[in-house]
Amino acid sequence: MASRRPPPESPRPSTVAPSTPTVSASESPAPATKTTSTTTRKPRAPRAKKVTAPATLALIEISADVRRGMIAEAAYLRAERRGFSGGPDREREDWLLAEAEVDALLKAGHDSSAQ
Repeated sequence: MASRRPPPESPRPSTVAPSTPTVSASESPAPATKTTSTTTRKPRAPRAKKVTAPATLALIEISADVRRGMIAEAAYLRAERRGFSGGPDREREDWLLAEAEVDALLKAGHDSSAQ
């Protein structure tokens, strides 16, 4: 597309408008704090919906065998941490502490609300 030139007898417009402030090389302009309205943003993905567990999940009961297995595993891990030393008295103590720990976890899991 061709641009139109002014007639030769008219004065040429100045390159810097009088209302535009000039900045010397030693001065730096202040950074812009706002973005212009012409910038386009990417559309955001929709937020994920919160999933709530049904209340029936909090009421699941475990069998005595499963509870005993949990206690046995916790007692074994306690004995392993101490190097399996101490004899039968320590084994009984490990079992009782593991039993209390498992029962507390099961009670806490049962009493908590489903979220």
